[in-house]
Amino acid sequence: MDRIVVADDHPLFRAALVSALERAAPGREVTETPSLEGAREALTEAGAMTELLLLDLKLSDSDGFAGLAGIRADFPAVPVAVVSASEDARTVRRALAFGASGFIPKSSDLDQMVKAIEAVLEGDVWAPEGLEAEEDETSDLEARIATLTPSQLRILVGLKQGRLNKQIAWDLGVTEATIKAHLTGVFRKLGVHNRTQAVIVARSLELEG
Repeated sequence: MDRIVVADDHPLFRAALVSALERAAPGREVTETPSLEGAREALTEAGAMTELLLLDLKLSDSDGFAGLAGIRADFPAVPVAVVSASEDARTVRRALAFGASGFIPKSSDLDQMVKAIEAVLEGDVWAPEGLEAEEDETSDLEARIATLTPSQLRILVGLKQGRLNKQIAWDLGVTEATIKAHLTGVFRKLGVHNRTQAVIVARSLELEG
């Protein structure tokens, strides 16, 4: 049976999303989780059976676009619809730039949620009217981040968190030499020359406001 994963740490909003799924995608198995790690476990377990991930941008173990970018890198075949309380046009554009197939504001009513889910399941990219994305100066930075491999993205997030090479190596279960080798590729893809410049680019992963 096809599965849809709902990752949101607010039980009431998860319930609202499940209600929308009952109308938009009846008969699907729904897995609920309050964390990014739980979403990853569900996607790994279900494999190709996962039809959609509904992902909150603010979770206890993920804040901002790093979680979305990581999911898209590790599970590129799974469509992701972002749900967020940050509803400005720039946040919508950035979510789509990092690979989301849809953006559902948390202020949406049930009918709007259903419409968004149906559109994404049909293969469309959906964003609410009035929040159409406009280009700005950060779009090039986001495009560069999107070229990183999953390992490179995890290293960039580690840099953003202020972690040392040996700490990042411990997190990823590799040697410090491996991290140094990966950093060369990270700097090249981002068009920067050092850690400080890379961290500045990594701020594109943060939510604003």
